[in-house]
Amino acid sequence: MPLLAGLAALPAFAAAPTAPVPAWSEPSPPHAIYGNAYQVGSKGLSSILITSPQGHILIDGTWTGNAPLIEANIRKLGFRVEDIKVILNSHAHFDHAGAIGALQKDSGALVRATAAGAKAMTLGGRDPDDPQFDSTTKDAFPTFPVTGDIVDGTVVTVGPLKLTAHITPGHTPGGTAWTWDSCEGSTCKHIAYVDSLYAFALGSYRYSDHPAYVAAYWKTFDRVASLPCDILVTPHPEQGAGKTCKAYAQDGRDHLKQQLEDEKNGT
Repeated sequence: MPLLAGLAALPAFAAAPTAPVPAWSEPSPPHAIYGNAYQVGSKGLSSILITSPQGHILIDGTWTGNAPLIEANIRKLGFRVEDIKVILNSHAHFDHAGAIGALQKDSGALVRATAAGAKAMTLGGRDPDDPQFDSTTKDAFPTFPVTGDIVDGTVVTVGPLKLTAHITPGHTPGGTAWTWDSCEGSTCKHIAYVDSLYAFALGSYRYSDHPAYVAAYWKTFDRVASLPCDILVTPHPEQGAGKTCKAYAQDGRDHLKQQLEDEKNGT
């Protein structure tokens, strides 16, 4: 898991033939999460489709080269890519936002993000405020138009769909979790798509040099632990598999504690 998350932090390849983790560029069969919520991503990377007769919402685009895989999965489920009205994001690293530009072009959807997330997207993922920013790389994912209007508590609507934003800075400055209800018949469940919570740094970045950022990070764990969360889904599916939001938040706390301890000890 640390290896996957660390590789997820690496810079994007603008025209790379394969993903840094090879499985990330391989197809994975789409499947229902619950009700009208579907997993349409590739192996190891989530892309979440929430559907309605009035149009759909997609969260995350996975790796830069994966738009054809996601679109094929959407069509396998019997839905039209062109009916996606809004595209949202968990965080603007290449393995979660890289294909959003292509998906936006093919669907005509509006991309919405937090101000920090939109900033990172307009930089192709090369945000100097990101703990995992690598100043030596010239690689980035393709940029695209994005509206940076999402704040904590924003409700994104498409027809009957209502997704609520929960700002979760830490893994990146623009990290965002999304919650909504999906129903099967008269039984509805609270679904939480929660951003990556693990603390990783590249280059000379030290979390302990940024106390305000660390303070916001601690609040993220409390926010995630209190989410309405019958079903947890995460950008790397294996990170949240079988966990509650509270357990996932505790994993994040433990990882940040270890990161700060390592920085204190110079390791």
